[in-house]
Amino acid sequence: MHNWKNYIPSSLAGLLTLTQFILLFFISKTYIPSLRYVGYAIWALSAYFGWAPMVIFKKKGGVTKGRSYLHTTKLVDTGVYAIVRHSQYVALPLLNIAFILVGQNLIIAILGIVAIPLMLIDIQKADKTCLKKFGEIYNDYMKRVPRINFVLGIIRVLSKKDNVRT
Repeated sequence: MHNWKNYIPSSLAGLLTLTQFILLFFISKTYIPSLRYVGYAIWALSAYFGWAPMVIFKKKGGVTKGRSYLHTTKLVDTGVYAIVRHSQYVALPLLNIAFILVGQNLIIAILGIVAIPLMLIDIQKADKTCLKKFGEIYNDYMKRVPRINFVLGIIRVLSKKDNVRT
């Protein structure tokens, strides 16, 4: 059973992120142009982590036709889910960081810095939910794939490919 209190951290994080985005249009400055470009690159990376699950889950997650991509019946461990366990939870903190770098404003930075830990609270809850849903297979998945550390996840995926070639 879902309790509305479980959604408070992610709702606040979403609201803070939306506020960051809106403020980009009103109080954004460009003190260091190269940081702004790095911010746009991180924004694009965030878009990948945020949108990829919508396609991957529909294709490989055993979602019944007409249902939301969130209604998976199979554990997906390919594509972005071979890199991190919680792709969309990775997307929001990346977006917060991108907005900080693009906006280069103290208020935008504070909002992002507050939003990031709120999402981290939800990520821990997501693992518990997935363990209940998928059982031991998810426990094995947790040992192979990092929760949100996509750099480590990429290294692991690439090292597996190297092991296959040798």
